[in-house]
Amino acid sequence: MPEVQRPDLAAMLAPLGRVLIQAELPVLERNGLSMWGYAVLLGLGNEPVYTQAALAKKINADKTRIIRVLDELQERGLIRRDPDPADRRARLVSLTADGRTVRDRTQREIQEQEEQVLSLLPAADRKVFLRSLQRLSEGIPALGEPA
Repeated sequence: MPEVQRPDLAAMLAPLGRVLIQAELPVLERNGLSMWGYAVLLGLGNEPVYTQAALAKKINADKTRIIRVLDELQERGLIRRDPDPADRRARLVSLTADGRTVRDRTQREIQEQEEQVLSLLPAADRKVFLRSLQRLSEGIPALGEPA
């Protein structure tokens, strides 16, 4: 049996994830967002519209689960939901100007918190880490469901 050369990824990422979530929670609270609400605002990105089903898939959420989140965001004027002219059963979701403002402010504040963690790395390592993490995140859908 080969000798173990490093800790498991989950063992390394779990403490980091906990620290990042603890840093995010006060920012989300200040901006009146839940984690799922923030995920929706990020998921909408700069695209003009998504169907609710496509948005749920993009943020890896159950489409019925995000309905309450969408209701809350719409009540706050952060998103719009309009009937899809191509399919009357579907709703198109888009960010409002206020939604973009809240999303951008929240993301900026979260990334300011993340800088404290990233400051533990030299600048060159930080760039490699962020690039590698992005590549891993983008590649996850290609892996499919775990066996």
